Amino acid sequence: MDTPVIELSNAAIHATPSRGRRRRNIGEAILSGINMEVYPGELVYLIGKVGSGKSTLLKALYGEIPISYGSGRIAGFDLTDLRKREIPFLRRQLGMVFQDFQLLADRNVYENMRFVLKATGWKNETAIRVRIDEILSLVNLNNKVYAMPYQLSGGEQQRLAVGRAFLNHPDIILADEPTGNLDPETSEDIMSLFIDIIHMGCSVLLATHNISLIENFPSRTLRFLNGCVEEIDCISILGLENRNESNYWQQ
Repeated sequence: MDTPVIELSNAAIHATPSRGRRRRNIGEAILSGINMEVYPGELVYLIGKVGSGKSTLLKALYGEIPISYGSGRIAGFDLTDLRKREIPFLRRQLGMVFQDFQLLADRNVYENMRFVLKATGWKNETAIRVRIDEILSLVNLNNKVYAMPYQLSGGEQQRLAVGRAFLNHPDIILADEPTGNLDPETSEDIMSLFIDIIHMGCSVLLATHNISLIENFPSRTLRFLNGCVEEIDCISILGLENRNESNYWQQ
């Protein structure tokens, strides 16, 4: 059986570490008792109300905040003993996609991609161009190589952001509300792109409030409720009569 690319066991997360340390044991945890495994090539949804801890978990997974108790590993890194100097190396194994795209506004499509590759150690310009061409083909932006971000639609900007996240062949992409600013049709296009990437063996952990995505692209789903994380049978919940968004998050 494959080794999990993400594994948390009885983990707890606080908002910030105590001064000078990465571990914290003061105050109430935002999330506690987290047990989860994500395997290569899996799509896992994170659902829950605003403030329920979805973004907190993602921040812990990419090393911005620590795991306070329990154990955690991602892409071969031990999150419970993650040193500051290791964080850049961890992030090279991850791709990250955000709701607001976070593109470099003063650089065109090609230079947005090139910046990431140069920052992560790529030196050969021919190899850089080949990889960027591969990604632009994947995200269907071949004809936008020299376009500036402001010249792209919201969907194009997010496709560029997804492609940028996949540049370094990451084991995992962490996506925080990647369709939150997009219309339904464009959201489905972005999800189809994620599915293509998953078929290449990359795992995607995706926080969302968009019920339609889960209906159209069903997969494992983790619900965040009252400081806990649990896996739910989302298909059964979506099949309930008289469903509304409030009931959905709190079932």
